[in-house]
Amino acid sequence: MYLIQGAVEVQCMYDSEKQSKILVVEDDVDIQQVLCVYLRYSGFEVCSASDGQEAIRLIPEFSPHLIVLDLMMRPVDGWAVLHWLRANPQTPALPVLVLTALTHVEQQVHGLEEGAVEYMTKPTQPSALVERISTILNLSAEQRAILQRKRRDERRQLLERISAPQPDEFVY
Repeated sequence: MYLIQGAVEVQCMYDSEKQSKILVVEDDVDIQQVLCVYLRYSGFEVCSASDGQEAIRLIPEFSPHLIVLDLMMRPVDGWAVLHWLRANPQTPALPVLVLTALTHVEQQVHGLEEGAVEYMTKPTQPSALVERISTILNLSAEQRAILQRKRRDERRQLLERISAPQPDEFVY
């Protein structure tokens, strides 16, 4: 099925009610295509968006089970999507897996605090992404919340270790 939105054609594959639905939000066309093909091959129903604004329009219509979200997009970025999801809570909560080139630990903590269940950095192997998606989808909402807190706490501890003043290694 193709949805026409303005001048943008969005391809959404609606195959079976039994498949988990994944919304891929990625502005790089090549990365978006690779992710969509790999996810479809792995048995998921996939819809894609090129920016946050398009994603926000598609979420109610497509009703994804999980969102794979890039953070750096224009005109509306992934941070805005996370804010929109918090302001418009889904029942059950819609899990978000951030997949971004933002690698700083501070950004990872912020992404998890903003509601992402998982935070992965690019480049990554598509098989690792599918494994994480499958794991998240097999968890209950309560288990996802626990995973999110665990990931956030791990990143916070790492940030504290990195930020802590280091004692001099040499004594003169």
